[in-house]
Amino acid sequence: MSGGIDSTVTAMMLHEEGYEVIGITMKTWDYANSGGTQKETGCCSLDSINDARQVAVDMGFHHFIIDIRDEFGDYVIDNFVDEYMAGRTPNPCVLCNTHIKWSALLKRADALGCEFIATGHYAKIKEANGRKYISKAKDDKKDQSYVLWGLSQECMNRSRFPLGGYTKPEVRQMAFDWGYTDLSKKGESYEICFVPDNDYRGFLKRKIEGLEEKVAGGLFVNASGEVLGQHKGYPFYTIGQRRGLGLAFGEPMYVTEIQPESNTVVLGTVDELVRNGMKVGKLNLMKYATLPEGFEAVTKIRYKDAGTLSHLFHENEELKVEFLANVRGVAPGQSAVFYEGEDVVGGGIILGSL
Repeated sequence: MSGGIDSTVTAMMLHEEGYEVIGITMKTWDYANSGGTQKETGCCSLDSINDARQVAVDMGFHHFIIDIRDEFGDYVIDNFVDEYMAGRTPNPCVLCNTHIKWSALLKRADALGCEFIATGHYAKIKEANGRKYISKAKDDKKDQSYVLWGLSQECMNRSRFPLGGYTKPEVRQMAFDWGYTDLSKKGESYEICFVPDNDYRGFLKRKIEGLEEKVAGGLFVNASGEVLGQHKGYPFYTIGQRRGLGLAFGEPMYVTEIQPESNTVVLGTVDELVRNGMKVGKLNLMKYATLPEGFEAVTKIRYKDAGTLSHLFHENEELKVEFLANVRGVAPGQSAVFYEGEDVVGGGIILGSL
């Protein structure tokens, strides 16, 4: 329970259905320790924790707070920093779901004798051929199937997503009908929980002493290697970035490649962002235990990506993805998620473009 509307309504729904509910709030991060300038917000703030506890008191079920700051810092935050320093663009929410939150929840569920864990994610769990897999939610705008591709069969066997069959307006109405008028109007936070000011560059500077001096003076070049100017350091740029380059050209230019070993950032036109394939590793298959060669799937390379029809081919422990239409902005470090209709076939981490 984050204190937000989705997890709160989830708890209330299950309570009304007769389940014995226990609320868990996970403390993952103290934003004040990062040196940020904005007020702590989101699921780690004291206000959010108190909101979650108050619902438990109102509904008459137990509520616990789990401190997982050490695990979160050692795994998610260290990985976040390491990925940017390697010239990649990480997705910490996927990593947290896969390796931290579910693990922490299942341990606590076992300790408390709970059979299932439930969250406020907008997604569905389906089953076929003895396998559980994620499927898209009813609400296309809120669907979170993309960030859940890493869940194991064990996790899905014990997980419930009560909101998968509802739209956000319907969830707000439920909160209102239960008398939580303020909660029904509560806004949402889309920032990374440990970077609530959305300034990941500032976060990196605070985490790595002297970072600006270490990476300053790198070169912007074009695809031919021609020097276009100097940049502030390769970790401060991402694939597809157009704004904030500090250079003026006769046409829009974008970051098309990052070369950390030489502190070089390659710029190109929008057409030079186009890729027709990529390699994906750290795979987790959901709907099927194995995939035939050339399996056809719609591949999403970003959360808001509409997806592109693709063919998938095995290469040792990786997949080669061949797009059937040109795709812009393939960013190593981001998640690639493969869909068959509404269902998640599986996913992995983008290693690089072809």
